Amino acid sequence: MNKTKYINFLLAFLLLSSCSLTRGLKEDEYLVYDVDLKGVEKSNEEKVKELIKQTPNTRIPILNFSPGVFIYNIGKMNYDSAKLANKKLETEAKQRAIELQLDSIPGNNKLERKYFKYNNRIEDLNKKLDYGNWFMRTGNPKTIYDSSKTYASEREITNYLINHGFFDAEVSTSYHTKGKKIYVNYDVTENEGYIIDSIYTRSDDENIYRLLRQDKENNLIKKGRRYNQDNLTKERQRVEDLLKNNGYYTFSKSYIEYNVYKDTLEKNVSIEQIIRKPTYADRHKVYTIDSVIFDISTPTDVISDQEVKREFDDITYVMYQDRYSERIIDSRVFINKGDLYNKSEVLETQRQLANLDIFRFVNIAFDTLGNNITTRIFTQPNQKYQITNQLGASITEQLPGPFFSHSLRNRNLFRGLEIFEFNFRAGLEGVVSATTAGGVYRSRELSTSASVIFPQFLFPFNQKALEQYGRYNPRTRTLIGYNYVNRPEYIREGFNTIIAYNWATRNQRQQYTINVLDANLIRSNLDPAFEERLLELQELGNNLINSFQSSYVSSISGQVIINFNEYGLWQRNRSSLWRLFMESGGTSINFLNKEHFQDRSLQYFQFLKFQSDFRRYIPLSRKSTFAYRINTGIGVPYGISDGVLPYEKYFFAGGSTSIRAWQPRRLGPGSFTPATNEEGYFDYRYEQPGEILLEGMFEFRRELFGYFDGAFFIDAGNIWTIKEDPAREGAQFKPGKFVRDIAIGTGLGLRMDFDFLVLRLDMGIKAVDPAQPEGERFILDNISFKKPLGEKGQTVFNIGIGYPF
Repeated sequence: MNKTKYINFLLAFLLLSSCSLTRGLKEDEYLVYDVDLKGVEKSNEEKVKELIKQTPNTRIPILNFSPGVFIYNIGKMNYDSAKLANKKLETEAKQRAIELQLDSIPGNNKLERKYFKYNNRIEDLNKKLDYGNWFMRTGNPKTIYDSSKTYASEREITNYLINHGFFDAEVSTSYHTKGKKIYVNYDVTENEGYIIDSIYTRSDDENIYRLLRQDKENNLIKKGRRYNQDNLTKERQRVEDLLKNNGYYTFSKSYIEYNVYKDTLEKNVSIEQIIRKPTYADRHKVYTIDSVIFDISTPTDVISDQEVKREFDDITYVMYQDRYSERIIDSRVFINKGDLYNKSEVLETQRQLANLDIFRFVNIAFDTLGNNITTRIFTQPNQKYQITNQLGASITEQLPGPFFSHSLRNRNLFRGLEIFEFNFRAGLEGVVSATTAGGVYRSRELSTSASVIFPQFLFPFNQKALEQYGRYNPRTRTLIGYNYVNRPEYIREGFNTIIAYNWATRNQRQQYTINVLDANLIRSNLDPAFEERLLELQELGNNLINSFQSSYVSSISGQVIINFNEYGLWQRNRSSLWRLFMESGGTSINFLNKEHFQDRSLQYFQFLKFQSDFRRYIPLSRKSTFAYRINTGIGVPYGISDGVLPYEKYFFAGGSTSIRAWQPRRLGPGSFTPATNEEGYFDYRYEQPGEILLEGMFEFRRELFGYFDGAFFIDAGNIWTIKEDPAREGAQFKPGKFVRDIAIGTGLGLRMDFDFLVLRLDMGIKAVDPAQPEGERFILDNISFKKPLGEKGQTVFNIGIGYPF
């Protein structure tokens, strides 16, 4: 009853607040309540909508409530610009007084701290005077109709249509009012779009003609397509890049002009491309690289050190006494003596040298004499040692746990541009005990590792391979590490060593990793109650206990990440990411005598594992996007494994980056029904491992106001076992019934996007629960006004950092 009262009070409050959208408006002021755009059929409607200067405030449907306006009004009630201006004058006077004291007592630390303190206050007051207080900056003011902005929108829409081939387009606006609300309509008549009939080039330089003919397939202005001024801009840049990649160092797109001739009768255009010659010459010069000088300065100007000069592969190296491998640097420099100037190779050189993480900056300058270029590459070493300490909190099981991490980086370890990294992390996390009913307990974790990253492929590659693969940012990572986990059920210690090769394609669209060695020695100490539970499962035919024994796990694995159109930058273009992972564990055992591995003091494993993770991001408008993720995987134990995988190699479902309506690692497997607790609800103490994973997450995201974004999501999926599990009936994957085992959750999310950090709160609600008896698995109808969160455990709140995918 109390919950119902609170909900009714909240609804009444929101309804009353919605009336405030038009309250307080002056006689000649109207609230922009709706904007309608009609007639855009062939153009990009979303792009046209973005040109409209005034759009309605974001409102919650039905309730007609605008959170942004509500927050803005809270700030406005407490905002007094005159008071802030007076406070600024007072602070500035105090700062001037401190400044006078500093003139008479220079270097006084106490006065300097006061001075900077007042300076920070003045900056904060300026921000409030310009943009309002925090509530005003976070929320949105009411959108009051402004006819000048409507006319400006009309002009911009017209110009957009003309620039996209609709030269005869017409745009008109109309509006009507209803009380203090105004409804604005933009009516567009595109008329017929103009088609490109022909394109030709005029130039006095035969060499330029030849280059353009050879590259005509990449011409962005195509005959038969509708005219688009954007393509002219892109083509101008393409021609500049083409010529700069073929020796034309001083050429720029300012030499390129376009004339567009319209035929209003045939509704087509002819485009003339003119490449003008330079003012003081008959033709553009073609430049050749005469020499390359690579200059590594001292780390700071304070240090005066002895210079070392050396020639290597036609490059002159000038560096201070701390030596750097010319052989490695040479593999990342693609500007060669005797070659034509090439802008792409210059940018590639700069990018690959920056990828080494050895140099603070990389500047490339050119001196010209006649048709020759002297290339000078200026760099300065990054700091030799870098120490980072971090104190924070991670959130699992809805319980925050503090952690501390420390990292040390030593650059140019062996003077071959290697990087040494030492990492240490200790923290507490919330976990549900599998041996004690109810309650959340803290898990203590500690991990440390030391690694050396070599900027090349090691054995069996040679100098020729170094030069060949330098464009792909090759790296060899060697690592040794130790980790410790102390949970209520067990204590696990792991010692691991990794040797991995990493590289990426030049356009960064594919990234590859091959772990040629990933060896782990694990020691386990089980809680007696947990061990007893595992023995009970073993008696039923489930050998999960083997996953918790002291063991040796070795594998080789490979991963490829394919990034389509820069996924992760959240730009307005469609983008995708596909991650493929393959792993083979205990492979060498196939070639050895298995009798050597019968020592039961250590558990050995053989397995194959595959995972595919595809993500897609689709912008729907300037403020809204649709994103989805399809994640599948299978892990198959074989041979000496006795039908089980190492525990860390199993798949799990549920949690803030999986099916969000279930607690982390608690969904499934299949239609397995967990035991019930004393209250009659499912007991989710036990993590549920599986060998087959199938899940899909679908999310609609929309900007709300200020830093706040909202999301509506639907998650579906589950995990299964390959074979029948006597201890978990319904866990096995069966082609004829797995669809009925799909769990479905839905819910709402709120994100605070600060650009550098995204804080996320998701409320997941179980809609279809395969653990319920058939015919009763749809449980979304448990949600009602009396039970807004459904049955106990049906709603799960997830707190996270970053987007779920």
